[in-house]
Amino acid sequence: MATVTAALRMPVELAARYDCLAKATGRTKTFYMNEALTESIDRLEYEYGIMKKVEDWRAGRLETVTLDELEESLGLED
Repeated sequence: MATVTAALRMPVELAARYDCLAKATGRTKTFYMNEALTESIDRLEYEYGIMKKVEDWRAGRLETVTLDELEESLGLED
């Protein structure tokens, strides 16, 4: 896998926790930071995607249908 270098600022206490974890396990801080970033990106993309859809809905840019229209399109009308 290709990689790039990225710099970030973090609280001293958080950096110390990564240091301790790395020392205790024999892995690098970079390994654990990559693990944390990988696990959080799906959630962040999902949450911000929902917020974007809400903004679009509020601005009238999102196409909507009524419940009756949805039921009819799915063949579920009474």
